[in-house]
Amino acid sequence: MSERIAKRLARAGLCSRREAERWIGEGRVAVNGKVLDTPAVTVGETDIVVVDGKPLPEAEKTRLWRFHKRAGLMTTHSDPEGRLTVFEKLPEDMPRVISIGRLDYSSEGLLLLTNDGGLARQLELPSTGWVRRYRVRVHGIVDPVILLGLEKGVTIDGQSYGPIKALLDRQQGSNAWLTVSLREGKNREIRKVMEHLGWTVTRLIRVAYGPFQLGVLGEGEVEEVTGKVLRDQLGSLMPAKEEAKPREDRRRPPKG
Repeated sequence: MSERIAKRLARAGLCSRREAERWIGEGRVAVNGKVLDTPAVTVGETDIVVVDGKPLPEAEKTRLWRFHKRAGLMTTHSDPEGRLTVFEKLPEDMPRVISIGRLDYSSEGLLLLTNDGGLARQLELPSTGWVRRYRVRVHGIVDPVILLGLEKGVTIDGQSYGPIKALLDRQQGSNAWLTVSLREGKNREIRKVMEHLGWTVTRLIRVAYGPFQLGVLGEGEVEEVTGKVLRDQLGSLMPAKEEAKPREDRRRPPKG
């Protein structure tokens, strides 16, 4: 099977496709002894891929975890401002994982993690159709009629956002709790839309991503999704892979 080099690196669990492209630009990836300078390269099963001087490991069995992110963590492997990241709070015995989508620094709740960069990319695509559901607290008096209008989508400062389903759960004085559902989730989308409507988001909790729920998972806890549930919920989205062989812990990306 032939595939783009970035996809091959992602399938091996080393990084996301975007990270792979950056590594190639830094001269860290070689194929059959030749250092690559472009990600526009297709490789086959017999090609020898080397990253940072080390042969590419065999693709792992696809795994998925639910993680309850607290506010005050970055969903990135490193932060130039030195803020704590999600990956620094994971158990040391976990393999290297990447997030499926992101939660911003101030947001909390369900974050899905996987060792398969290809799967992460697929599940992030709006075409997959997975609904992200949130509990949102806003400051302001909420008009349910205005919320209904979001189902037609909204454009803010030239940026178009798709349909959003938002329901008023309860109004408590000058604060209100909403349940918000969407299928795409652009950067800080809920915060920007609510601010546009005149309501400031003071808390944002993701409670579901597709068929996976936050449930009673405690803050900071991580729980692996069983293979049976993965097969039942992902079906054809699951990549065809052989059983993983024992290998060293690679949760943190190579330095450099």
